[in-house]
Amino acid sequence: PSEIYRIPAKAEDTPWQVRVFANSFPALRVEGEVVREAVGLNDTVSGVGAHEVIVETPDPGLELSDLQAEEIQLVLEAYRARLLDLRRDLRLRYVLIFKNKGQEAGASVRHAHSQLIATPIIPTAIVNELNSCREHFSRRERCLFCDLIGQEQRLAERICIETERYIAMAPFAASTPFETWILPKEHRHDFALSSDVELRGMAVILRDFLRRVRALLNDPPYNLVLHTAPNLHPRPGRPDYWSTIEHDSHWHFEFAPRTKRMAGFEWGSGYSINPTPPEEAARLLNEADPDRE
Repeated sequence: PSEIYRIPAKAEDTPWQVRVFANSFPALRVEGEVVREAVGLNDTVSGVGAHEVIVETPDPGLELSDLQAEEIQLVLEAYRARLLDLRRDLRLRYVLIFKNKGQEAGASVRHAHSQLIATPIIPTAIVNELNSCREHFSRRERCLFCDLIGQEQRLAERICIETERYIAMAPFAASTPFETWILPKEHRHDFALSSDVELRGMAVILRDFLRRVRALLNDPPYNLVLHTAPNLHPRPGRPDYWSTIEHDSHWHFEFAPRTKRMAGFEWGSGYSINPTPPEEAARLLNEADPDRE
């Protein structure tokens, strides 16, 4: 597919550092209008959206953790640019950016890349999270994630890495081994509004974290997902829809290595069995050497 976006490389022997293409086998297609229909007690929405591939490096032998912080920053800048561009499309309600590394995590191509899928509805997991944040703010007039960060800093039991601007921490009762959230410590509701300085800080902690994971878990397959604010297009008849999101939402990355598979009990019950307590996972990641190959 034709190129959508490019960040040129500084080296003369390479014409680009990050490139974005439409996915050759898209889950959703750009063409068409969004049609919502009832099918009995069920609802359907037409498969209109966008599905793009963000190539993180021109070198097919490198992974995201191999890149320097300034190179990872360019990947994050591409994320920001595509978010801002796709939000101009009034048909789209959410842009989910994610990275699948390894076949067990859903990757079908070895070359280091991320993907984005823009959807005409807000995904259920995002809606549930945003509703929880809004409910917390309505009761306490504070951001839920800011409260979580403060709690983890006081307890000092589940912090993996902490820098001046960011924190990587294992969530309480993590659903999978070594599940980790990476968040800005200051309240920030929208990744797309991040400055270059803020993206630089994120690139530093993300590189450090991924290298620790690689050293500790022997380069596991993983999923990395960005949760950020939805597209705030006006909704007919709903002028207050997500009107408080600037105050109650808090963007973050969620990371999960695929070191175990879901079994029948977990699928049937909705419960998770995690053999590695998050406190132990955080301690191991904190002690891991990011420079050990």
